[in-house]
Amino acid sequence: MHDSRLTRVVLGVLLIAAVGLITVDARGGGSGPLQGLRSAGSGALGSAEGVIGGVSTRVSGFFGGFGGSSASQSQVAALQRQVLQLRGELSQARLSKADEVQLQQLLQLAGRGGYRIVAANVIAASTPYGHAVTIDAGEADGIKPQETVLNSAGLVGIVTAVTAHTATVQLATDPATTVGVRVAGTGELGAVTGSGLSSTGPPLLRLQVFDATAVLRPGQQLVTFGSVGGRPYVPGVPVGVVLRAVPSPGQLTKLGYVRLFANESTLGVVGVVIVPPRTNPRDSVLPNPPPSPKPSPSASRRPHAHPTASASAGAGAGG
Repeated sequence: MHDSRLTRVVLGVLLIAAVGLITVDARGGGSGPLQGLRSAGSGALGSAEGVIGGVSTRVSGFFGGFGGSSASQSQVAALQRQVLQLRGELSQARLSKADEVQLQQLLQLAGRGGYRIVAANVIAASTPYGHAVTIDAGEADGIKPQETVLNSAGLVGIVTAVTAHTATVQLATDPATTVGVRVAGTGELGAVTGSGLSSTGPPLLRLQVFDATAVLRPGQQLVTFGSVGGRPYVPGVPVGVVLRAVPSPGQLTKLGYVRLFANESTLGVVGVVIVPPRTNPRDSVLPNPPPSPKPSPSASRRPHAHPTASASAGAGAGG
């Protein structure tokens, strides 16, 4: 044979064919359908089969492992599903534990104030420029529009719209919201108005105390004054703490800024007051000791949607 190039090509084709035949036949055993071809191939190639024997064994092992990987892949997929399920259950357990703590604290506050409430979860928030959240309790749970909404820290807002199983809550930080308040200890009356979003921390409320001679100091606490019939605001709900007073010479009212007790960026479990207290709790629901008037620098700007709505709607307390 003078054409060495052609010889190399033919030999390469034969070697490739031999690898394929030996691999397929090795998986089929000695009685495989290619037994005759295997014998013919052995005679034609002679010692070449011995040369590639080790290679064919490795190739056969590779394809054998690949062929058996369907079961292995199923097991891996099952394990991955179990891992994901366990992670989800762990996350849910942590979430449920956090909700349980919030609910217990909420029920304690409602008990001190004598409020009969329906507990619910925040399940959605409005756009970043809105000031409303949706809760997973509604008319079927006894909730009506113009009812006070609070959490374990204090005032959250009021119900503005209701469906059978959900309700919309307008937050106290909404610029359209004005709440009558009383300064704890002094009894001075005034009103707070939402000031919208803040780029430097939690949104603040603008405070206007009606008596121009009143003494307004950082650290003073505010509670709701209450509305006629307890709607939209029941009395005695903690509102917030005065951060600073604004000099207002010549004004007929005292001005200041207030930080809400309720952090709207971490709203989870809330309560809707469906029955107001028989008597005004006045200052008895306020936290003791009073919180620091300094704002939290790491607070977020918007409330988050509750990842999973647990079935806490309909829980009641007090009253």
